[in-house]
Order: sequence, then structure tokens, then C-alpha cells
Amino acid sequence: MHPAITRTLEVVQHRNHSEPVFLQAVQEVLETLSPVIEEHPEIEEQNLLERLCEPERQIIFRVPWRDDKGNIQVNRGFRTQFNSVLGPYKGGLRFHPTVNMGVIKFLAFEQIFKNSLTGLNIGGGKGGADFDPKGKSDEEVMRFCQAFMNELFRHVSYKRDVPAGDIGVGAREIGYLFGQYKKLTNSFELGVITGKGASWGGSLGRTEATGYGTVYFAEEMMKVKSDSLQGKTCVISGSGNVALYALQKLQELGANVVACSDSSGVIYDPKGLDFDALRMIKEVERERIGKYTDVHGSATFRPDAKVWDIECDAAFPCATQNELDAGDARKLVKNGCRLVCEGANMPCTPEAIEIFRGSEVNFAPGKAANAGGVAVSGLEMQQNAGLEHWSFEQVDKELHKIMRGIHESCLRYAEQYHRRGDYVSGANIGGFLRVAEAMICQGLI
Repeated sequence: MHPAITRTLEVVQHRNHSEPVFLQAVQEVLETLSPVIEEHPEIEEQNLLERLCEPERQIIFRVPWRDDKGNIQVNRGFRTQFNSVLGPYKGGLRFHPTVNMGVIKFLAFEQIFKNSLTGLNIGGGKGGADFDPKGKSDEEVMRFCQAFMNELFRHVSYKRDVPAGDIGVGAREIGYLFGQYKKLTNSFELGVITGKGASWGGSLGRTEATGYGTVYFAEEMMKVKSDSLQGKTCVISGSGNVALYALQKLQELGANVVACSDSSGVIYDPKGLDFDALRMIKEVERERIGKYTDVHGSATFRPDAKVWDIECDAAFPCATQNELDAGDARKLVKNGCRLVCEGANMPCTPEAIEIFRGSEVNFAPGKAANAGGVAVSGLEMQQNAGLEHWSFEQVDKELHKIMRGIHESCLRYAEQYHRRGDYVSGANIGGFLRVAEAMICQGLI
């Protein structure tokens, strides 16, 4: 490891010792950059690594709101505006009880490189709150979103910072957030947030984008091996937005998706899962995944299992960070899995990734494979700026093009820096170089 990387990691670990997932994300990127620093000494001379690992701005705020019983609840809100050298900060809002500053910083740091890889002019940011929408009424969710935006509106605009959705923040929440922003600013600023309803400034295809994009990336990986997803047995963790639409696209491409999950357990059906039934249960009824067996008697619900226990050709971790550990990785390798494509943000632990990279498993990191969501968010911003509304086919075509470009960039940079076929190194180096060049050009800011 290059001495500049070692020094930077020591500084970052000292400053952020209580934020393990952020430190994990930083180390995963920096440890792949040694050949880049050897070739570009100006990176060390201008201390770019340490500058890159320190957010430009971090915001923490109180969110008081009233529940349906009339009780006042208090949550904590966050926004990390990490790096803006490529454009306005861009990244989703996550509403989940596990959200804290370390989680938001890790997500925002990953977003820098993900956004860079898309080729779009957007910087990296992320936000959220330790609020759990599950079990809340629509009125409670609305009151929380309004209270959250009462502070966030001071820090966002289409020129400065453009939030979007993430875990716990879907079309419902985006609508409430935008409505409150409009009221507070007395302006209809479409480009201030993405993930809006298609009838009032949103983009068709945004809901499907992250899941579709992950599968498009996996499809390109298979082509390199002169293979395809046709006929492959696949498992997906999660059953939220990303997992559902990855499932749909995999089935369209001829794959057999036999399992998915939520926090209560795993649904397994060797005949293949029913996308429409799952979408109804998760998106409309907002029920736990075990209800699927009421619709399909051939399926089994396994409350104590993981999807990684099931034999498969390809695995798609689409739930949350560090959900797939070394034991899971060994099991997948033993059972013959040959492709792991991350649909979530950093869902595989470092130990799991090392097992995949040391085996015959073709592994794709989330910062490359799940960039489809932010790519279509960028396309939504473009439509808003031009007062346009594109067809689903046009958006999907652009998404496919962007994901193909990201895949090509990963392979090109991996080859250029003597790590042929290593998608982790290729994604990190490709994302980093574009940001580093912009930081050098814009001076010490």
C-alpha cells in the first residue's frame, strides 16, 4: 500500500473512530488506489486523499413532530454534503431506525464515486433520519416529512443539493417533502428533489431504475464471459424497490429467481417467484413477505434462513450494508454461485469480497452496479431543466446506455492499472480519477 494511503487512513481512523461503516467504505476505496498515486504524484502533493475523505459540510438537526395520538415525537435528521466538484450534491434520503451520522457519511462517500462513474455532472451527498415509516399512518408520515423539510429546505436547491429517495423514502414521502418545500419557499422548483410522481415532474422509469440498472450491469458481466442470464437460477436479498425491479428485469431476461427476503425471513419457490404478487404485498399492502405463501402454496417461508443458503448461479444483494458476510460468501462459492452483483450500498463485508475475488465468482461492487437509480435521477433533473417529459422507453434506453458505459469504464481502468477483470479496482479508480482531476483544476477549496 502506498505510504500516502497509509497516512491518510491513520488520519481518517483517528477522526472518525466511532463510525465503522464509514471507515470501511474509505478503506475499501483507498486501498485500490496505489497504482494511481504512483502514476500521479500530484495526488500526494496536494493531499487529495485526505481532502476527499473529509465532507465539505455535515448537518444534524432536530425533527419534532406529532403522532396520531397527539404525542410529540423527536427524531434526528442528517444531511452530508460530501463533495461538489462535479456538480450539486446528489444523493438520497434514508428513513430508518439505524440511520446515524456514520451511516450517512458512508453512503455519501460512496455516492461521490457512483455519481462520477455515471458521467453526469453531479456531486456526492446523502441524508436521512432515524425515523421508521413502517407502521405509521399516512398522516404521521406526512407530518414527519413536513417537519423534516422545515429544516432541510435551508440547505437544498437545484443548484446546490438535490435529494432523492432511498430506504424508507418512496413516492409518498417525496411528495410530502416537495409539497412542504414549495410552501416554505413559495416556488415550484421542480429540480430540487428527484423521485417525484411522473404526473408532476418526475421521470418514468425512476422506480425501476436501480433494480433494472443492476441487472443491466450483470448482463454485461455475463457477456464478457460469453454467457447470459438466460436460464440462470438467481436469488435476491430484500424485497424493497431495488430487489423487486431487479427480479422483474431478471425474469424478462429469462432468469429464474427463486428466492427473496425481508427482515422477517426468506421466501423460496423453485418454480420462480411471482413479481406481481410480491409487488402487491410490499408496495400496495405494505405487508411482510411471509404473506406470499397465502397466494402461492408452492412457496415456503423460512423465518430463520438467508437467501445465501439456497443454491444459485447468481446472487444479488439488494437489501442493506454488510448483509452478506464471509460465511455467506463461502456458502455461495461452495454451492456453485458464479456471479455476485451488488444492488444495495456495500452489502458485502470486506471479508466476503476477498473470498469472491479469490474464487471463480465474478463480483461487481454497488458503486458501479447500483448506479442506475442516481443515473435516472440525473435524467429527471435534465427533463426538469428542459421542461420535458420523456417516455419510459427513452429513459430505459438512456439507463441501459449509462450502465453499459459504467461497465466499460470499470474494465478499462482495471486493465489500465494492471488489475484486469477486477471490477472493484476499476470502479474505484474510474470514479476517483474524474473527481481528483476536478479537485486539482478548482484549486484549494
